[in-house]
Amino acid sequence: MTQVLHRNPKHNYPVAVGGDGPYVIDRDGRRYLDACGGAAVSCLGHSDRQVIDAIKAQLDQLPFAHTSFFTNQSMEDLASELVKNAPAGIERVYFCSGGSEAVEAALKLARQYYVEIGQPQRAHVIARRQSYHGNTLGALATGGNLWRRKQFEPLLVEVSHVSPCYTYRGKQQGEDDAAYGQRLVRELEEEVQRLGPDRVIAFVAETIGGATLGCVTPVPGYFEGVRTVCDKYGMLLILDEVMCGMGRCGTLYACEPENVVPDLICIGKGLGGGYQPIGALLASATIYDAVVSGSGFFQHGHTYTGHAAACAGALAVQLAVKNRGLLAQVQSRGRALEARLRARFGEHAHVGEIRGRGLFWALELVEDRASKRPFDPKRKINARLKLGALENGLMCYPMGGSLDGVAGDHVLLAPPYIITESQLDEAVEKLARSIDEVIAAE
Repeated sequence: MTQVLHRNPKHNYPVAVGGDGPYVIDRDGRRYLDACGGAAVSCLGHSDRQVIDAIKAQLDQLPFAHTSFFTNQSMEDLASELVKNAPAGIERVYFCSGGSEAVEAALKLARQYYVEIGQPQRAHVIARRQSYHGNTLGALATGGNLWRRKQFEPLLVEVSHVSPCYTYRGKQQGEDDAAYGQRLVRELEEEVQRLGPDRVIAFVAETIGGATLGCVTPVPGYFEGVRTVCDKYGMLLILDEVMCGMGRCGTLYACEPENVVPDLICIGKGLGGGYQPIGALLASATIYDAVVSGSGFFQHGHTYTGHAAACAGALAVQLAVKNRGLLAQVQSRGRALEARLRARFGEHAHVGEIRGRGLFWALELVEDRASKRPFDPKRKINARLKLGALENGLMCYPMGGSLDGVAGDHVLLAPPYIITESQLDEAVEKLARSIDEVIAAE
């Protein structure tokens, strides 16, 4: 019996009792290779001694002091570490308890920025269809996944949604990447003009599409075009890197290869690696200065903002990534994972596309490869794959609704940065077996 309101109350969950590097161990002694980091969270695995000791040391010194009264050294040091390695112009950090809170903070700070500079008429946000930005109401409204939004629609603020940069489904016949990216940028500009050139607060996008699209990477030049539109109309660019950032894609910030600097960056997941709940919003000096020289107060706050033990753990995670050379390892292991996925699934009858970057990869599953026809949603391929893989000792991240919020299945892999070559072999072998078993079953 349980008194917990579980995510799926009808499901009987195994009880996790231990961790060993990239493995989670249940109370029956079964070991599960965590090839998805839970949800792209556990970048250092589940038993990093250095991080655990840093949290313990902070607890011995000071667990918590409310940030309406005090700052704390762990928070100050973590902010300095993040800003030191951030894109040029990013100078301030607001801490919270997770990615959804980071997105909420971004939306509110963006709106307040325009109030502070005398443009209170700006009231619209533009995001992308099939995006995911979190489960709190503001983040959910910004996200473009129909299934997640549907029953909560009456509670959601109005947000415009334009097309995602999704080459597998979005490119037209004969259209190259450059033309496709330019078409999407024109679509964004047309939406800005429709809403009113001086009425848009921000464009919000995942740098690399995560949970609801599955590791969809932008075409070259797309975000540079987006940045140009934002600058032309005086609106902000908010990049959501909660899932794809903090080294997951081989650079600390996923936007680095895109040659753009956003105004606000949302991070989480790999920031603290799951050792403590933490997320953060990084803001440009321009936004910070407007608030400080205006009202002088960011009208927002949470009880656990800048929690000392959470910041100590996240700082230890970030120092481990830097000092152990794990960004380079993500790049090399990512190439190794890509090679294995393409070797095993490149000609698979039910894998439409293999896509990703770094240690952030996905397979889009289809019933018919030639036509890209998705499986009937009634087959619940993604849900059955998650359970089937777990039975095979593998944690992966399947999702449905990739195409339109209802149809479409993909499975995402986001293993810890410490994963070995042999563990990559194990992950791909178990994934292949699980996919074949689920598709073969009626």
